Amino acid sequence: EVESVCAGCSPPYDADNSAPLAFRGLPISELKNHSILRALTAEADGWEPGVVSAEVLRAQEEWEAVDNIQPETGSQASSDQPGQLISFSEALQHFQTVDLSSFKKRIQPTIRRTGLAALRHCLFGPPKLHQGLREERDLVLTIAQCGLDSQDPVHGRVLQTIYKKLTGSRFDCALHGDHWEDLGFQGANPATDLRGAGFLALLHLLYLVMDSKTLLMAQEIFRLSRHHIQQFPFCLMSINITRIAIQALREECLSRECNRQQKVIPVVNSFYAATFLRLAHIWRTQQKTISDSGFVLKDLEVLAKKSPRRLLKTLEIYLARVSKGQASFLGAQKCSGPQAPHSKDLTFTGVCDLLPHSSEGTWLI
Repeated sequence: EVESVCAGCSPPYDADNSAPLAFRGLPISELKNHSILRALTAEADGWEPGVVSAEVLRAQEEWEAVDNIQPETGSQASSDQPGQLISFSEALQHFQTVDLSSFKKRIQPTIRRTGLAALRHCLFGPPKLHQGLREERDLVLTIAQCGLDSQDPVHGRVLQTIYKKLTGSRFDCALHGDHWEDLGFQGANPATDLRGAGFLALLHLLYLVMDSKTLLMAQEIFRLSRHHIQQFPFCLMSINITRIAIQALREECLSRECNRQQKVIPVVNSFYAATFLRLAHIWRTQQKTISDSGFVLKDLEVLAKKSPRRLLKTLEIYLARVSKGQASFLGAQKCSGPQAPHSKDLTFTGVCDLLPHSSEGTWLI
């Protein structure tokens, strides 16, 4: 059939038959505009295919999407170095070097307690964070105050890296678009979902997908989020886990572990990953669905604050099993049935949507 089209179109070849060489220097997105290719794809002498297979339709859709794979330069450009992934340490260094003074003024490093609550916390609560670690703690809380800036190349690279690592794509994508809904954001602009967690939510996702020890876990949870019955918005759930980590840090639930390790950021990262792992385990084993999300997150918040060391130990065991090539408990039961396409009709209830049991449970950041 292709030969018959070529014969009918008579594409303009050079005398020395070197026209195909013209393709070699062209970007793929420009091939569709080449006269020879237009001739090949045009109808010739009324020719129409008798049966269009699924493979042909899929190839046609991919061909039509070629122009959208690599965004144009400007406000929608993905990064100053297209295609280059960014590590967690590089992204963190960016925030350590830029001026964040205006954001730092907004933070409340610890929960304000009064009356009996203050006395109880003083007598029976966790230890205070060591003085030398408080600057690092404040940096974490300051990043949580920063929003997503599409004009910042580093911000764009963080988004691109998360997208590529979760989807397996090798191509950049637009910073706004429906493809972000496929990852579990509520809309086409990820910036609108960062309330209460700020850019720290994206840094946590970046940590999850760029750390070789947690990448498999991230991919497993992402697959679970696309289960045809138990589906949930992956990135939105992750943002809620980041909120829990922020509250645990502010309520000094992580101070003992931070003091022990003499670090804050690695402890907060591990606590985030451990809490996300626990949620996935509950979601899978207890057959939870999207309608259970708010209550699951609320119970998880209580558990995480009460026993952070227990969660961290569970994460250590999980990662040790993964490093040895053993199947994790998330993968022990395969997701039966097809993966569910993203549904805009899903109603997700996050931690912030539930009424707190006390003033200490209110999100103040």
